[in-house]
Amino acid sequence: MQRLRDLILTQKPLILERKIKLRWLVGLSSVPLFGIIAAFGFAPDSADKVPLQTVIEAIQLPNIPSQDGNIALWREEKIQRGDTIGTLLARLKVTDIEAVDFLRNPKNAHSLYQLTPGRLVQAKTDQNGKLLSLHYLNGKGDELVVARTENGLQSKEQTANLETRIQMKSASIDSSLFAATDSIGLPDSVATQIADMFASDIDFHRDLRKGDHFTVVYEMSYSNGEPVKTGRILAAEFINQGKSYRAVYFDAPGGESGYYTPEGKNLRKAFLRCPLPFSRITSGFTLARFHPFLQKWRAHKGVDFGAPIGTPVRATADGTVEFKGSQHGYGNLIVLQHQGKFSTAYGHLSRFAGGLHRGEKISQGEVIGYVGMTGWATGPHLHYEFRINDTAVDPMKAVLPGARPINPQYASAFRVETRALAERLNLMRSVDLANLD
Repeated sequence: MQRLRDLILTQKPLILERKIKLRWLVGLSSVPLFGIIAAFGFAPDSADKVPLQTVIEAIQLPNIPSQDGNIALWREEKIQRGDTIGTLLARLKVTDIEAVDFLRNPKNAHSLYQLTPGRLVQAKTDQNGKLLSLHYLNGKGDELVVARTENGLQSKEQTANLETRIQMKSASIDSSLFAATDSIGLPDSVATQIADMFASDIDFHRDLRKGDHFTVVYEMSYSNGEPVKTGRILAAEFINQGKSYRAVYFDAPGGESGYYTPEGKNLRKAFLRCPLPFSRITSGFTLARFHPFLQKWRAHKGVDFGAPIGTPVRATADGTVEFKGSQHGYGNLIVLQHQGKFSTAYGHLSRFAGGLHRGEKISQGEVIGYVGMTGWATGPHLHYEFRINDTAVDPMKAVLPGARPINPQYASAFRVETRALAERLNLMRSVDLANLD
């Protein structure tokens, strides 16, 4: 023990010397920051003479007044798959029979009958489990507020105060676009927007390869820190088979809002490749195919997209309704006439969009009907034809006309407003992160 004490005592000068050097170093390091040299020194011999004393002091705790049952408790629970209002209230420690009956009435809490897994519910109760208030924010930006008043429980739905934030995410394709977006927590609505943006350049049915990469910059609305709903994509890059496709959103003053390349070329083609989102091709364009209904060989002058009955069918381009009705093997058929020599046909529909009539103007992407199996169809699918001067050509191989680029009078504003978006895409190229806010 004596040797240990002697060893410790011999180390004290060395320790003090290191401390002194460190304090001088800290003082000198402040020169570039403040422009003042400040040094603090301590006499080595005085350190051992500082008296040490242990003090134990009793601390008087304050008296907490009794609340007589008025203690308010806030709890928050995340909705789980399979939850009911009853199970949710139980986890929130609400044991108020009146509140349970009140919330089970759809007129009082309609939003709670559309419980979305992952969303949050906050409840305020007293110490006995009596419900004082409840808040639930649905995925549409509407907030249900239940509060106890002098007249009992009352509820109202109000528009939540939303804060918009810009999100940036990036991922590589392993099997499919949706699998990649799921792996980084990207909402399906964003994945659908990505597919729509690049649909004219990339066939998402057949062109995707393992290792393809995408980056997306998009808007997300929040309320009290909780994500509520997904907004518009502001910029995106998709690298498909080594080739990069980029898009930035520009809100043009002349009403030409949309997605453009960073150079100002309109990303939107005059025609979409596919009238259905993410469907599979069950039969392609060919001059010789064994018809499954007629049981004989004949030309198949369109492309069949397999999809469940009721899947919305979109117009692939702006146009006018030339025909709507039933026509032989096509079943329920819509034919749209487009600019100049182009027309498109949509067959085997289960039904037409409401109010559709001959001569009506249709916009690209507008729903005109729904997948069915009318006419000579052996299963639910859409038969789609792309015609040039009334002659059917393969829509998956045809050279599609482009849309107008940025109007020259808006070119300067376009460069200014989209420069930051392009820089965000460049930033994501230089980092290896899957999620960056």
